[in-house]
Amino acid sequence: MLKISIQERVLHFKQPAGTSRGVYTTRKSWFVELTDGERSGIGECAPLPDLSCDAIPNYSEVLRHFCDQLEQTGELDYEALRPYPSMLFGLETALRSFAAYPSLLFDTPFSRGEEGIPINGLVWMGSYEEMLQRMEQKLEQGFRCVKLKIGAIDFEKELDLLRRIRERFGPREVELRVDANGAFGGLAASPSGVDDALYKLELLSQYALHSIEQPIRAGQWANMAELCRDAPLPIALDEELIGVNDPEAKRQLLHIIKPAYIVLKPSLHGGMAGCREWIRLAREEGIGSWMTSALESNMGLNAIAQFCSDVYGPGITMPQGLGTGLLFTDNIPMPLEIRGNALWRVQ
Repeated sequence: MLKISIQERVLHFKQPAGTSRGVYTTRKSWFVELTDGERSGIGECAPLPDLSCDAIPNYSEVLRHFCDQLEQTGELDYEALRPYPSMLFGLETALRSFAAYPSLLFDTPFSRGEEGIPINGLVWMGSYEEMLQRMEQKLEQGFRCVKLKIGAIDFEKELDLLRRIRERFGPREVELRVDANGAFGGLAASPSGVDDALYKLELLSQYALHSIEQPIRAGQWANMAELCRDAPLPIALDEELIGVNDPEAKRQLLHIIKPAYIVLKPSLHGGMAGCREWIRLAREEGIGSWMTSALESNMGLNAIAQFCSDVYGPGITMPQGLGTGLLFTDNIPMPLEIRGNALWRVQ
């Protein structure tokens, strides 16, 4: 007989985390633990307010419903869970760790501590001085892929940050990614708005960027498709994928917009099952992808990293976005550490 308990926990950021939906100082996660008295498995359900499609007022009640269902059947109802990606991811993790108890979620070289996963150094939104200091820290720590969240300060100052990096490091030495979080155009973007976004992308392209994530707000498929066709640098989709849970809708989105990449977060984009679906459909369209965490605790990060190593490994070379485990003052201990520019699982 399976029994599932749910524990709510509030995590506190070491410093305010600026995102496209405001600034977070705390975040809430729901931890689900499965047990049959002998084995156990645990997973993290971590929706982001105002961003996740399942960040709903009655989250606890809906999660309890799916836990009760899992207790009774021993199986996940993937179709019913499609609209609730953070719940699906937490329950998938718990069920997988229960089934593998006391072994690894995925038996990969990363999970066994034999190889690391290259990751990008993330520079959070802030003032010019704050972002410059954070950027310098990432370079000093040995990161060779740096991602800057832009759109929070004056665009000219953001260009200056990129210029400073390129004066010191060429594109072969440091890979640069930027994430605009939709800052270059809202839902009412006009043709002139698309032209403005293209102009900004032209200015950004002089710094030999690897890619830009979500230059305009999600939901503007025609405008985004035009940008992907005409922009002088590769575009990656992130927020655009949130809430698109039906396989045919996913296929249509990728076929119409044709981005260079998609950026996958299991808590936002359909759990492990949904991310595998996105990756398969993207590959059919010749679209690349990488994986990132979404402000989960080390519990969720550990699951995402092991899942990532199973999907893309062994021998992952493209930097992933798996470095958020150091953000909280009261994180959950996990055998994870960053060595240079890679995340390692310590045995």
